[in-house]
Amino acid sequence: MPERNLQTIVFSDLHLSDAEPNDPRRPMWRAFRRREHFVDADVIALLEHAVHEAESVGDRLEIVLNGDVFDFDPIMAQPDPPASRLHWLARLRGLGTEQWMSAFKMGLVLADHAALMQALGEVARRGHTLVFVVGNHDLELYWPDVQRQVREALAIDDAAQANVRFCEWFYLSNGDAFISHGHLLDPYCTVPDPVHPLIAVGGEPRVRLPFGDVANRFMLNGMGYFNPHATANYIMTGREYILFFFRYMFRTQPLLLWTWFWSAHITAVITLAEFIRPALRDPLTVEQRVDDIAERSHATPAMVRQLAAAVVPSACTNPFMIMRELWLDRGLLFVAMVYAAWQLVLAVNFLVPISPFWVLVPFGLLFPVFLQYSFHVKPETFAKPLLDAASAEQIHRITGASLAVLGHTHQPLVEPIGPLQVCNVGFWSPAFAEPECKRRIGTQTFAWIRPHGAQRQLQLWEWPPGAPVPVPYNAASAETVKIMVSQRQ
Repeated sequence: MPERNLQTIVFSDLHLSDAEPNDPRRPMWRAFRRREHFVDADVIALLEHAVHEAESVGDRLEIVLNGDVFDFDPIMAQPDPPASRLHWLARLRGLGTEQWMSAFKMGLVLADHAALMQALGEVARRGHTLVFVVGNHDLELYWPDVQRQVREALAIDDAAQANVRFCEWFYLSNGDAFISHGHLLDPYCTVPDPVHPLIAVGGEPRVRLPFGDVANRFMLNGMGYFNPHATANYIMTGREYILFFFRYMFRTQPLLLWTWFWSAHITAVITLAEFIRPALRDPLTVEQRVDDIAERSHATPAMVRQLAAAVVPSACTNPFMIMRELWLDRGLLFVAMVYAAWQLVLAVNFLVPISPFWVLVPFGLLFPVFLQYSFHVKPETFAKPLLDAASAEQIHRITGASLAVLGHTHQPLVEPIGPLQVCNVGFWSPAFAEPECKRRIGTQTFAWIRPHGAQRQLQLWEWPPGAPVPVPYNAASAETVKIMVSQRQ
């Protein structure tokens, strides 16, 4: 039964990870991950404020951490002593997603964010509820050992542990709010089977990663001047990439083209290979698995099956989409152009002996075509909204919810879509307009759902950095800041 006095706070995309050490040789390398940019203090202030506000009117509080709260992707630290069986890619780009690897990474994250975990634990100790909804960057929360580590870091007794729950990809709050990170509505970050997220590789079970996270691990971890928290910082046109390279990378990472070339191929191969692997399922426990997800999500088994069937198809069903996002289509076009020019010169040389340098003539004629194509191909990541009217209608019919709260895109908004009032809670992770981390992009936003008459009302709020209290989110002013930053880049 719905509770009359339940307040729900929803925020997402904190991207908590381990602190990046300073690199004197590359002072801007992954600088956005340094401890001075942690958002923990503001999150703690939000938690304390929300608890005070709820308890002052006798309401119960529900804190929903809606995905990508933790970020396993950028962690590159290795066990000491090193595990002898680590693959060379794991040594170079970070550990994989086997349970012991995920537990090692989570230990690093929790150690660097101990105060925040204590503050979250205080929420549960006071009788309120903590809900962790899994996103694409923290899919490794699936593992029991990882969940156990989080529960231990909260430092709460057995009675308060009942106030903490982990949900696979969605949570139904009070019967009226469908809360999901939203990555399963994004073809570049969805997975084929959210109910059964494991696959077997080399005889070992591991969490299946979608394309976006494979790219983060095997590409962006080796291209540390790009900030994955700000899509404008790594999804660019060809002209923008060239300017960015000469401004920031030419001196300290001159072989960026080679780094891109091999890591893009690795990303494509691993993404497609893991996509086609069958999910690990135990036929004897399939129904129990669905029941467990339903119980933790306040849903019914039928809802779990229907929502799992409603996820969008992966971009991996069309490998060209993957190649285009990795720029491999442009790489192949360049190779084809060089090959065509060379074949033309060979054909002419068969009739009339000419210098090999004549290959520059057809190459020069074809190169403007290559540039034209490269500069006008637009990335499709987040090009479309996560929800349209049809998908909103589907979610409403499956769950009966009137509110839908998402994250993932880092773009805060509240708007009606079909029968739902849809909110995207934005993000908190440190995003900057440049590798020097001088100009912050975006604002720290969250959704607050409170009793309002016979129903509950959703509002989007902002917690300005360092502020003592939140303020209502002002979309107009946020858009002005976004435009100003865009114009400066």
